[in-house]
Amino acid sequence: QVQLVESGGGLVQPGGSLRLSCAASGSIFSINRMGWFRQAPGKQRELVALITGPGSTIITDSVKGRFTISRDNAKNTVSLQMSSLKPEDTAVYYCHIRAEISGGYYETWGQGTQVTVSS
Repeated sequence: QVQLVESGGGLVQPGGSLRLSCAASGSIFSINRMGWFRQAPGKQRELVALITGPGSTIITDSVKGRFTISRDNAKNTVSLQMSSLKPEDTAVYYCHIRAEISGGYYETWGQGTQVTVSS
């Protein structure tokens, strides 16, 4: 009912930058929250950053000052600008959405995009 398409990611050297984007489609009445999680090998999936419906942002401490989350309400997209990347940022990054649809709320994940920070 709601689909997410992610783009961006790839291989970057330490200190470099990448931009991830996620576009939501489907019968969306409104977006309750939308953002990014990541999962490194052998670790649990963790929140990176998200934006709530009213526009508040939550950014995990380990990326504050380096990552910025933004959205385009008209296109139902959210982007994650990542700067000063570190090897410990290496992970699969997943877009997540909680949206209001006909009949209630719906949550889903994107397919994931690999981010590798290495020299």
